[in-house]
Amino acid sequence: MPAPSSRMLHLDVLKALAAQVIVWHHLSAYGPVAETVQDFLPGLMAALYHYGRMGVQVFLVVGGFLCARGLAPQREPLNGTLPQLGRLLGRRYLRLAVPFFAAVLLTLACSALVAPWLPDLVPASVNLAQLLSHALLLHGVLGHEALTVGAWYVAIDLQLFALLLGLLWCARGMPRARAMAPALVLAVTLASLWVFNLDDGLDNWAPYFFGAYGLGALVHWLSPSRARGRWLLVLSLSVLAALACDFRGRIALALVTALVLALLQWRHEGGRPLLAPGRLGALVGHLGTHSYALFLVHFPICLLVNALFEQKDADHPGVALGSMLGAWLLSNLAALLFYRWVEAPAGRLRLRWPRLQPA
Repeated sequence: MPAPSSRMLHLDVLKALAAQVIVWHHLSAYGPVAETVQDFLPGLMAALYHYGRMGVQVFLVVGGFLCARGLAPQREPLNGTLPQLGRLLGRRYLRLAVPFFAAVLLTLACSALVAPWLPDLVPASVNLAQLLSHALLLHGVLGHEALTVGAWYVAIDLQLFALLLGLLWCARGMPRARAMAPALVLAVTLASLWVFNLDDGLDNWAPYFFGAYGLGALVHWLSPSRARGRWLLVLSLSVLAALACDFRGRIALALVTALVLALLQWRHEGGRPLLAPGRLGALVGHLGTHSYALFLVHFPICLLVNALFEQKDADHPGVALGSMLGAWLLSNLAALLFYRWVEAPAGRLRLRWPRLQPA
């Protein structure tokens, strides 16, 4: 049996697809370009608007998978002091917040440029408290207006990481700790699906989204198990039961994503990866690597393209469609630069605290 490639391109496929869909969702939702295209392609625009935003669920499932892989690859609990936990959380914060706040500043600069033409798309005012809350990823819980699209997701990502970190740490002193770590994650995942995710008033807090995130983590831990098929069936039936009580399309997509991810991961581990190394694999890996940068930087590009369109020919369908395609292409180009000069350096930042070791 051939050895699996060290690069898990199936994860890059999922991240790349989710990022591109989210970009198109926002292009369909904001500005005169979207309004003009809506007039002659109403069905497509409605689909992008209503279903494109659910691409975030793919990010949540993949995020849970990757964090479980990084924190507890063998289902082990985490053993360490609170400062050591803080070091891991701090590293995650730097990796998320530094590029995010750079994107916020870029968005504000672009907002200032386009304000005369797009007053409805820019903040009416920005104060120091609002900026600080974004820098600390607390804007949602403090009730501050988001300064860029998708800001909620970045804050929730940090909360979800912290919650998973805490669950793995709590399992360290329990009997059969290696089994209790995923058991705690499963319990909170089900609690999210059955309780927290039913209350939209909790959508600024991690438990609301942990159902999708926990599914990703559990898929990672199930992959090497001989009974993975049976456990995955039990997990799927539990999610379907929650959906039978209260159907939510976003949770259904999270379940489908988890099942697809499990299948692709098993193929990868069996030496039958989704994509073989080569030009296509390199392109997919490239798109996956730059997915977070694209998520962060596409809205400023959207603002600039909409402002230019508003000044030129705001009623021409062909120009509007070309502007939308141009905004998508420019967003992907801007993501390359943003990743190289902002996200990659932020990923190399380190806190000089003691290292945390698995139990």
